[in-house]
Amino acid sequence: MDDRRVPRRAGARLWLAGGWLLIALLAAVLAPLIAPQDPLAQDLMLERLPPFWMSGAEPGYWLGTDSLGRDLLSRLIFGARIAFIVAFAAAMAACLVGSALGLIAGYFGGWADRIISRVVDVWMAFPPVLFAILLVAVLGTGLSSVILAIAIIDWTRFCRVIRAEAMSQSRMDYVESARIAGYGRVGIMLREVLPNVVPSIVALLSLEMGIAVIVEAILSFVNLSISTDDPTWGGIIAEGRLSIHQAWWVLVFPLITLILTVLSFSQFGEGLKARFDPVLK
Repeated sequence: MDDRRVPRRAGARLWLAGGWLLIALLAAVLAPLIAPQDPLAQDLMLERLPPFWMSGAEPGYWLGTDSLGRDLLSRLIFGARIAFIVAFAAAMAACLVGSALGLIAGYFGGWADRIISRVVDVWMAFPPVLFAILLVAVLGTGLSSVILAIAIIDWTRFCRVIRAEAMSQSRMDYVESARIAGYGRVGIMLREVLPNVVPSIVALLSLEMGIAVIVEAILSFVNLSISTDDPTWGGIIAEGRLSIHQAWWVLVFPLITLILTVLSFSQFGEGLKARFDPVLK
């Protein structure tokens, strides 16, 4: 394979995935300004209006309405706010805890590695989605509970990968050179090993954001996410499932939005790793 194709494909991933994420993020931030309707406003006279290109559509309701006459596009835009808040907060929390423990286990080894590895093995024995549902049921519904539950179940993903990366980097010649130069073990870990595992951390962080969006959607699908009436993508999908034969768009459009967002997070992380990881250049 031509090596020149790697940066090109990485660039394409970054542009396509990053473009969608930027549009979705801007829509979430500017939701009160750009949403065509109030996402909570109900009007039974406007129930199950079709999208704009179908007969029977009404001006201003671009993607149609649900069974309560609420504008679907506005609900998707406001639902993006919850999705991105959960994605960024939960992924960052899981990243900080998991990466720190993985770096310690991989670089120092010994008893620290054995203890952390055993905890990770036990933690990963639990089915993650069921574990998240259990945690939210115990902690109570709400945005903070969802973020905490996702961080608690997913820090192990960072820990395992960063541990393996740190173990590999600790055997490199530059680490031995730093030891000979008189640097301490903690200094070598932070100054030499950590920068070389950052590409993996970035790729995992982006992937974890996509996973957090999925988990939040699952929790809201079973009514275990936020306790307010604010729209969530999972909640909209749950509503659309009940009226799939009368209003297919209420199910299809949030599913497409969710899939595109999750895939974009994944591809954006892979693109960043392929572009900045010196091993892949």
